[in-house]
Amino acid sequence: MTLVALTVRVPPARREALAEWLVGLTGQAVEERPDGTVIAYVDDADAARVEAAVATRECDGVTIARAVAEPVDWVTRWREGIGARSVGRVFLRPSWVSDVPAPGQVVLALDPESAFGSGEHGSTRGALALLDRRMGPGARVLDLGSGSGILAIAAALLGAARAVGIELDYDAVPVAERNAAKNGVSDRVVFLHGDAGRLAPLGAPADVVCSNILRTINVSLLPAIAGALAPGGVAIFAGMEEPEEALFRPVLEGGGWTVVDEVRDDGWWSVAARRA
Repeated sequence: MTLVALTVRVPPARREALAEWLVGLTGQAVEERPDGTVIAYVDDADAARVEAAVATRECDGVTIARAVAEPVDWVTRWREGIGARSVGRVFLRPSWVSDVPAPGQVVLALDPESAFGSGEHGSTRGALALLDRRMGPGARVLDLGSGSGILAIAAALLGAARAVGIELDYDAVPVAERNAAKNGVSDRVVFLHGDAGRLAPLGAPADVVCSNILRTINVSLLPAIAGALAPGGVAIFAGMEEPEEALFRPVLEGGGWTVVDEVRDDGWWSVAARRA
């Protein structure tokens, strides 16, 4: 199979919606580049269909370039640039690194492989920092868009009695399960494959709900998150760049949520809120 990279450029206001739509169309993750382009990776046999669908959807103001994608060995490529780091009480360490944590920290051995969530991304660090601040012993945690399992596993290491992760990417679930086993928390953490909005009730009632996804998806999940939260519970929203605060905060507060904490990290904005 030959992999084709479709590079799409649209006006900035349409970029996020296009990326979300492409994920649904192709069933694959897409890449949003700093230069404003969105790249979808598809089988060459499907490239013409996807290209035509994009052109039809976007109509004017779109350019599409097609090129054969460079072969990448993702078995080893994902390790590049990943090292140990501290986020609050959590010391993140890939399994092949032997760095020592500070006193009082819990060690989270994490191999993200091809799943999102290594601690190298500002949105993941922001969500993890807020989780660390809001975690209490025996808490029940629901992680929507769980990826590598980093937030659910961290919750268990910090004392959660139960953590449920829900992930749409089928291939990410076994990665998260392997990470849970590496950290000895498989008895308290479970990962489910499926739509977060539909499966969220399976993690209820939750004292903490994490949603580190896209802003538009965070908005669509607000009713499901509110329904899954235990009284007095806290929801943590991440996956949003700082300029998106102006779009998300009014929706959040207009829906009866009160912001109780926030983190800004490398251009990403993460926020914790309670229902009024």
